Amino acid sequence: MRPIARRLLAAAALLSIPAGLSAHRMWLLPSGTVFSGTNSWVTVDAAVSNDLFFLDHQPGRLDGIKVWQPDGTPGELKNGATGRYRSVFDVQLDKPGTWKIGSQLSGVVGSFKIDGVEKRVGGRGGPPPGAGGPGMGGPGMGGGQPGAVRQPPLTIADIPANATEVKLTETSSRNEIFVTAGEPTTTVFKPTNQGLEFAPITHPDELVAGEAAKFRFLIDGKPAAGIKVSVIPGGKRYRNEEGGRELTTGADGVLTVTWPTAGMYWLNATTTDTRTSTPRATERRMAYTTTLEVLTP
Repeated sequence: MRPIARRLLAAAALLSIPAGLSAHRMWLLPSGTVFSGTNSWVTVDAAVSNDLFFLDHQPGRLDGIKVWQPDGTPGELKNGATGRYRSVFDVQLDKPGTWKIGSQLSGVVGSFKIDGVEKRVGGRGGPPPGAGGPGMGGPGMGGGQPGAVRQPPLTIADIPANATEVKLTETSSRNEIFVTAGEPTTTVFKPTNQGLEFAPITHPDELVAGEAAKFRFLIDGKPAAGIKVSVIPGGKRYRNEEGGRELTTGADGVLTVTWPTAGMYWLNATTTDTRTSTPRATERRMAYTTTLEVLTP
């Protein structure tokens, strides 16, 4: 599968998971979030799993992950490797301030019909030529001829003028983490005013158990009121209950979270609207995900 196809699939998969359900979740897990001086390195795991931060499903993709230095300029991902259940990479924190690490994905998914036959846009693509029918693919894809390769997914450019029942949805997602070397800074939080974004009031690398934190969410640069946000602690594998909470942003787009205990938390916000920019698309689905470290007082 081509890199762009994998990115579209990842974005669509993330947006299709109800935040409150125990399902496959994409996450980035740093070895720490607060470092002293500029001689430190952070190691990051990237994976998709059922239990948060436990390696039980598949690795995350490294081709879409970027690094932003504290001044907002591009940084460098080093020592990247992908195994069976996780990908891992390092970032050298050689400048003081807060760094951003993560991915920003967008695409279009949906369907249309030609002569009564439904075709899919985005997602996993179609069967290889001669595979013998719908749903057949190469090895690991549910059948098909040996060695056959699944065809790249269709794009909106592949929709013919005579297509009927066109149903298209724009998707966008951000999955980011923040690590600080020395004193925290805020340049990496400057919004782009595109889609769903995280604009924290409380710095995400200054979270303490028992204290309230305030995070503002924006949609196209404006306060995102009424956004549903899931906050879930890691370590569910060792608990009977997931321990997650479903919260909602206020009219000012602000979410208030009080942390019951120290540890790593997965925060996921999702929303939909109809403010699309793609011709013939009728819905826009947006998601924002981050991993936050909460320290003891």
